[in-house]
Amino acid sequence: MTKTIDEKIELINQVGEEVINDEDLRKLLENKKEQIIAYDGFEPSGQIHIAQGLLKAINVNKLTSCGIKYKMFVADYFAMLNNKYGGDLEKIQTAGKYFIEVWKSSGMNLENVEFVWAKEFYDSHPEYWETVLKLSMNATVSRVLKCGQVMGREDNTSNPASQIMYPIMQAADIIHLGADIAQLGMDQRKVNMLARDIFPKIKKRKPVCVHHHMLMGLQYKVDDNMSEIDRKIAMKMSKSKPETAIFMTDSAKDVSKKFNKATSVDGVSIDNPILEYFKYIIFEKYDTVTFERPEQYGGLYKVDSYEQLVKEFEDSTIKSGDLKQMAAKYINELLEPTRLHFKENENAKQLLEKVKSYNVTR
Repeated sequence: MTKTIDEKIELINQVGEEVINDEDLRKLLENKKEQIIAYDGFEPSGQIHIAQGLLKAINVNKLTSCGIKYKMFVADYFAMLNNKYGGDLEKIQTAGKYFIEVWKSSGMNLENVEFVWAKEFYDSHPEYWETVLKLSMNATVSRVLKCGQVMGREDNTSNPASQIMYPIMQAADIIHLGADIAQLGMDQRKVNMLARDIFPKIKKRKPVCVHHHMLMGLQYKVDDNMSEIDRKIAMKMSKSKPETAIFMTDSAKDVSKKFNKATSVDGVSIDNPILEYFKYIIFEKYDTVTFERPEQYGGLYKVDSYEQLVKEFEDSTIKSGDLKQMAAKYINELLEPTRLHFKENENAKQLLEKVKSYNVTR
């Protein structure tokens, strides 16, 4: 059934922790006659965790259900610029092929999804580089350096010059991919704001920015002096801290072990990563969650919404141990199709083995 404009806006706002801005989004949905295009980009390196796998599939499915075409940009050149695998493009592209196999098995509806490789795209669109030059002429060095976080780097003048190229190229991607919506994480906000500021200077339309929530790592450390956005970035799930991240091919045993070590204080729902997984993943997939406890500790207990779960946790009806056990159970169920794919599909299995054998530079 065709969705109304308001229904589409509601779904898109479920994806976006921040949408910039609502007025531009409504105009886009009302006025564009051709298919609307959204995109997100991923540097291929290391293994995919559930924020890039399960959560990404949920978000993509919401957008494509609105009739939006989604371009998954496999950013091999960007990974090289960022010195992933020491800049070895062959290893990076192997990781990119592994990424695609994960997405295929993650529950993502691929009917309206296109995988685009950065190097192939640039090779076939030489006019892209003229756009990069024009954008660079309209952005200051200091402004671009402030976007260094998109590379996982702080603003530091001793960093390689690729730190300047990277955000400008990322902005040019929006134009040449034909993206109406830049649907990236909150950690990419600075480069999207750069794009919105400088696009009019070269007579290009500002993109609508839909910044999705960054799933928390199971363990984290933050500084009280951090800004709210920097704090969220510090708390996000990161493959560079494997003990705090759930990977798409983790064994059931590893998943349970990681949840058992997660940060969680009984009755405290603020900044609780396990509750996050219930909110952004589990309750997106299940209408009801059943907590399985021995009779002396309350027996079976059904929860019908995230809001009810938070209340029961804050009231201590449900304890941290209950949360950890059941989060592991449901996440393991959702990961099983991917585990099977990488066990039964020979190509996928070989790609995973190669990726695991590579040393990740950062």
